[in-house]
Amino acid sequence: MALVAIAALSLAGIQLGAIGWISDAVAPLAGGCTETRPVVIAADPSIAPALTIVAAEFDEADGNCTETEVRSLVSADTAALFASGAAGDLDAWVPDSAAWLDRVTSMADSLGRTAPELEITDYVASTPVVLATSASQVADLGDTPLSWESLLSGTVVTLVPDPEANTASLAGLAQLQSVSSAEDPRQFAGAMIAMGKTIPQTSEEAFGLATDATLPTVVVTTEREVATYNSGSESSPMIALYPTDGTVELTYPFVEVVGGDEEAETSTSATSTSTGASAAVASEIVAADAPQRLLTALAAATRSSAEVLAKEGFRDADGGGDLRVTGVPETATEAKPTADAAVQIEILRSWSVLTLRSRLLVVIDTSGSMLDPANNGLRRIDVFQLAASEALSKFSGEAELGVWAFSQNRIGTQDWEPLSPIAPLSDPDHVAQINDVVASLPDRIYGYTGLYDTILAAVKEVKEDYDPSKINSVLLITDGYNEDDNGISLSALLKNLKALDDPNEPVPVILIGFGPDTDLESMTEIAQSTGGAAYSAAVPEDLGKVLVDALSQRSCRPNCT
Repeated sequence: MALVAIAALSLAGIQLGAIGWISDAVAPLAGGCTETRPVVIAADPSIAPALTIVAAEFDEADGNCTETEVRSLVSADTAALFASGAAGDLDAWVPDSAAWLDRVTSMADSLGRTAPELEITDYVASTPVVLATSASQVADLGDTPLSWESLLSGTVVTLVPDPEANTASLAGLAQLQSVSSAEDPRQFAGAMIAMGKTIPQTSEEAFGLATDATLPTVVVTTEREVATYNSGSESSPMIALYPTDGTVELTYPFVEVVGGDEEAETSTSATSTSTGASAAVASEIVAADAPQRLLTALAAATRSSAEVLAKEGFRDADGGGDLRVTGVPETATEAKPTADAAVQIEILRSWSVLTLRSRLLVVIDTSGSMLDPANNGLRRIDVFQLAASEALSKFSGEAELGVWAFSQNRIGTQDWEPLSPIAPLSDPDHVAQINDVVASLPDRIYGYTGLYDTILAAVKEVKEDYDPSKINSVLLITDGYNEDDNGISLSALLKNLKALDDPNEPVPVILIGFGPDTDLESMTEIAQSTGGAAYSAAVPEDLGKVLVDALSQRSCRPNCT
């Protein structure tokens, strides 16, 4: 391995072969040096062990005169350090994707700071994105080809470790988007909502969940993560599966931190103790240009260390090389580069919105018109029940949900009736209660539509136990318009909602009208006064699609297009 590092230095322009003897006046350090230059590299934990081995041999090579410290830092954390100007003494960075450089710029912009100057010296390793499942579940997946399209359609349960920090997850979501319908963005949004029900923090956590799952489940991850997990879980290994419609690979860049304190760098530069013309040349080059040349040489040495990288589950920087690890095929599978960084950043923003945890009060119209027939042979309430079951399945256990019914004079002169309190969906008893409520709705239908009083009461209810860690909102579904002549007027409702408005504790009202009798104009005015939105399902069967819109547009209201 030392020969690799020496060869790399030769590529960097430092000639070492002519250095022949050491001065008797100075006690040499390793590699014929009297002084070493510290080099500090932040490396993603996935590649830090391999890079540490390469760096140690690099430091020992004749004439390098370096003392390299490899700090194992999650790429997301290092990006935040760079963006906030707190990277300190870092000379280089090896994240698990070049996309992190764009995310540094994006984060710095959001902080009102100038992004640091970072430059990719080389690419040193790669690993393809795969779909992993437990060995015991491979047969359960059946003969249906596993593809990104099959994940998009929801035919296979998919776990996506938090894309905020997991680059493989974000790259996988970009692949899902690439095969989704360009004409119907709800398809991709709906898939992300479903996958966001459970968000493991790490690949290892996801592997454990997949292993224990009762239904066939796959994890979006990498070959390298599978190899690492299997090295410590030989009795229950994960198997890397490759989508039939192709995959992408994460390619690790060696990133140099450009600029810095030149005076400090010169004072700590390594010097050679050798004498003669060649020694003088080497000393001059290393001292004057050490940071750039030594980092370039170290990057080349890392790229050339195929054996070390393969032991850690990596392919080479070009996507080739053989592996001999459990759960991964020996020969490399062809993979494409990941999606453009700007595409990934936009997907991450959408994911953040779609997976925001909700505290939601669902208010359901149970007026007499809900028994009217829809255009598919079912009653309006029947169609709602079908849509409600699908909608409930989209929420994670971390969401909180409550249910009211409303019509007119349900409890005395009160138009609304609480049927289930706002509580976590992680409670099986609460979920069962909600399902029972939905099943009982046809038996609860009577009267006219007391819309305005109900909306005001619902907003007050959600505000009462406001949770700042969640999106607190009201979702009201109706097939009609306000028919309560004894209740408050539209203008009175708007005045009351304005009085309740608190920018620090917003409660947007989302109104969904379906059928031909809804008063969309008034609904829109009400919703926008709270920072919410009004949606119209032209036919009752569109309720599921409209719900996806309601969730996916939480960041653009009230100006969504």
